[in-house]
Amino acid sequence: MLEHLLLFIASLIANTFSALAGGGAGLLQLPILLFLGLAFGTALATHKVATVALGVGATLRHLKEGALERRFVMFILATGLPGVVIGAAVILQVPDIWARFLLGLLTIGLAVYSFFKKSLGQTAQPNHREGLGLLIGGVGLFLIGFLNGSLTSGTGLFVTLWLVRWFGADYKQAVAYTLVLVGLFWNGTGALTLGMLGDIRWDWLPALLLGSVLGGYLGAHWAIAAGNRGIKIAFEVVTLLVGIKLLADAYAMAF
Repeated sequence: MLEHLLLFIASLIANTFSALAGGGAGLLQLPILLFLGLAFGTALATHKVATVALGVGATLRHLKEGALERRFVMFILATGLPGVVIGAAVILQVPDIWARFLLGLLTIGLAVYSFFKKSLGQTAQPNHREGLGLLIGGVGLFLIGFLNGSLTSGTGLFVTLWLVRWFGADYKQAVAYTLVLVGLFWNGTGALTLGMLGDIRWDWLPALLLGSVLGGYLGAHWAIAAGNRGIKIAFEVVTLLVGIKLLADAYAMAF
């Protein structure tokens, strides 16, 4: 009972902040699974399944706002999902110490970039929605999808900032797209792929799923209430913490 309570609390906290900032649920949830004794592959697959519930909770809240464009939704799914499948298949075959190290540096860079760009994501200025700009944007989403399938923390944050910086969304719009599409569909595809190739700790999922659904809904509600400025601050804090964690993971693997 104590074990399941810990899982629920960790999932609730991790997914609340993830839904508020637009990513980063693996910052707390995955380490808890590893601490409780799961092998990395099993912990990653279990974590991915649980984060699907984050997408469910966030979707229930964001659909009330009606802010998602159907054409853009389909584009994000079509470009990102193939990368998720490939990344999830690759991660079980190769060591990822250098990927974690480099991704950690890049993630910290995202936090610094957002911090010094005071006006970033504060107003929506749609851009690169056709032609070459759309193609480049799709390639970016494919690469982020690959990272989403193969790594554990922070890739939702990359989608959030990519939607803000390249496509001109404000933070509120970008977080909505990230939580619904990455949380529900990308993570669902990654969980299915990992579940077919690895193992899932099914008896731990009820506590994790409950915490994810509640955290996703609560975090999405706070994000809508906080507005672009509040989301930007949350994004920068969570991104910095995720980057530090990835560097710490790489250091632990090396030594």
